[in-house]
Amino acid sequence: MKTLKLRIKDKHCKILDQLASEVNFVWNYVNDLGFKHLKRKGEFLSAYDIAKYTKGTSKECHLHSQTIQAVTEELVTRRKQFKKVKLKWRVSNKKSARRSLGWIPFKKVAIKYADGYVQYGKHQFKLWDSYGLSQYSIKTGSFVEDSRGRWYVCLVVDDIQQVKATAKTSIGIDLGLKYLATCPDSIKLKAPKIYRQYEEKLGIAQRARNKKRVKTIHAKIKNIRQNMLHQFSRKLVNEHAAIFVSNVNAKALAQTRLAKSVLDASWTTLRTMLKYKCENAGVWYEEVNEAYTIQTCSCCGSRCSSPKGRAGLGIREWQCMECGTLHDRDINSALNILALGYERLAVGIPIL
Repeated sequence: MKTLKLRIKDKHCKILDQLASEVNFVWNYVNDLGFKHLKRKGEFLSAYDIAKYTKGTSKECHLHSQTIQAVTEELVTRRKQFKKVKLKWRVSNKKSARRSLGWIPFKKVAIKYADGYVQYGKHQFKLWDSYGLSQYSIKTGSFVEDSRGRWYVCLVVDDIQQVKATAKTSIGIDLGLKYLATCPDSIKLKAPKIYRQYEEKLGIAQRARNKKRVKTIHAKIKNIRQNMLHQFSRKLVNEHAAIFVSNVNAKALAQTRLAKSVLDASWTTLRTMLKYKCENAGVWYEEVNEAYTIQTCSCCGSRCSSPKGRAGLGIREWQCMECGTLHDRDINSALNILALGYERLAVGIPIL
């Protein structure tokens, strides 16, 4: 299965805003109900128990009954996941800094698609169908709003167009900041630093308190970055039978002075794209431990003369004192990641 995201025409935004406000009301009611029941009885309400209290809500709130069920099930699931007695309230007021973006979940029976329209209850929403939805079987989904007030419908469907990979090569990928990704065959994707390109414009808009302009610039940065990562990940998946990536800890590095560059690089997003695209194409995907991959000579395995610590970050090339091989820092790391991937895979795949 995969999720398709399609843009809904802006003329329907007002109706969707009203429905999202009703969803927030249901969420807050069920959230408060569960908290009060816990204080009285000492136990949580299940989704089945909550259904007794929300009976008839769909008519009063003009929501589909499957949406009410989806909201209660989501709340129960998130409460267990985050182990919280009470979750955050969903705020509908657009002027509030704590406003929640619109969200209207639904199940299969609550929605129909025909001739470029998605029908939800008595409402029909026109959308841009770039996928040809008529050929897919819809499982579930939701209407979602972005920070600019635009609405989308996210549909979970059966993937009927699985294309199996025919390539026979494998590749190791070293993730970095100067070069976003480095491969053993000397191919390097230079980090575009998209946020840095728009940082000055973003600062001007923020100082002018132009919220609309700020949101537009953030959306542009995100779209450019997503497009670049999609193209690069698709190229890798199409050309290789196995992909091994370093498990660099982006979350930890985002807490350092390198935070802007780390977040702009979007390593986690790239790995996520590679993972689901590999699963769809039948390509082997593995994340390997990157410890000592830069310091270890990919030819002889020695670490005696390699750059170490923060002092060695500026050293981009180094020569092994044991075997005399001259290494490019990133390519050497990519070769070691590929070797570690082979150890994990434990099968005979031809090396590039």
